[in-house]
Amino acid sequence: MTVNCQRTLEEKMLIQNEEQYIRYLQEINDLIDKDPDPTTPDGERALLLALAIKEYESKHFFFNKPTAIEAIRFRMEEQNLKQKDLIHYIGSKSKVSEILSGKSNLTIAMIRKLNQHLGIPLDVLVHDAEIHATKINLGEIEWEKFPFQEMKKRNWINLPQKKDDFNPKEIMAEFLKPIGGISLKSIMWRRSLHSRDSTKKSNKYVLLCWVAKVLLLAENIKVKSYSKQIITKEYLKDLAKLSRFDKGPLLAKEMLEHDGIKLIFLEKLTNTKVDGGCFLDKNGHPVIGMTLRYDRLDNFWHTLLHEMAHIYKHLTNDNQFIDNLDSSAFDDPLEKEADEIASEALIPIASWKKNAASLLSAISIENFAKQLNLHPAIIAGRIRFETKNYTKFGNLIGQGQVKNIIGEYLHK
Repeated sequence: MTVNCQRTLEEKMLIQNEEQYIRYLQEINDLIDKDPDPTTPDGERALLLALAIKEYESKHFFFNKPTAIEAIRFRMEEQNLKQKDLIHYIGSKSKVSEILSGKSNLTIAMIRKLNQHLGIPLDVLVHDAEIHATKINLGEIEWEKFPFQEMKKRNWINLPQKKDDFNPKEIMAEFLKPIGGISLKSIMWRRSLHSRDSTKKSNKYVLLCWVAKVLLLAENIKVKSYSKQIITKEYLKDLAKLSRFDKGPLLAKEMLEHDGIKLIFLEKLTNTKVDGGCFLDKNGHPVIGMTLRYDRLDNFWHTLLHEMAHIYKHLTNDNQFIDNLDSSAFDDPLEKEADEIASEALIPIASWKKNAASLLSAISIENFAKQLNLHPAIIAGRIRFETKNYTKFGNLIGQGQVKNIIGEYLHK
């Protein structure tokens, strides 16, 4: 293609309006899914589309998101608001000052009010929390850093006998082949990884490997179509109530798969502290991975409901979540909201406040559990967490029971 011809095509493809812009976005997304060679007609078309989109966006949009503080200050200036006018949304005068100076983080309640009353977009308000998300850039992957020896030990891959034949990129390409390999078609490389781990010691490549294996295992599960509308707060409560049955974890797996959600049990990899995670597979089905790192019923149900809360509120095509629930992650509004939703689904806050002080014996815990149609382990686990006394009611938390219930569904 000559330079003049290229320039003529680019001029013809200039975007004139938003409707054309949206059409071009859809077309380039479809082409990217095909992963065309740049020298083919599809590859050349994708290049021209990218140039046209870039030109339009440079004139109409500003993609450097402001921080939450910058957005709030902009709205204050726009609406001629003083700091005292924010007290209704943020709290006391001192709290407003702390937020605007960056000394404190926005809470979920603050974010909701600022969004509803001042019209500041949610994605901007949680922008600071999203610094915990690692954008996976396929071009920057250091393939030799994947845990090949542990993958071999678990029979996930075969390694060549000769060291000279070891090609980490080719091995990973073969490993990931069922979910798109190492091309842009792979669902592995399109998303940000929200990792809830305050220690920051977990190796990104080990975590990615665990996510990949969960998604690979999910490929073998056939489920009905999934509709996001099915997940409600009542649905989460009904899920929690399955805990009262001896085979509750398996009943939960059955219930979720009936509604298009895949539940995978895969032990954690070495040097990670993963309890669970949630992702979308290539067909749009939510996938929950659980490691059963703590083989206890109370931990099982809290982890499951936490991941379901992410699916209910946060899971999109652009985000995937990995959680170490030992980590408080108080600076991440998404994690705080997931914790709140999970806690409410398991034990409603009103019931907890009314009964917590009287839960002093195994009998009182069992009676309260019957009242809520829950397993006593959930009540005992909440008491241990609230009091920070993990020596209490150890005989009620279902220690060592989950893996026996799961049986053959636990993958290594």
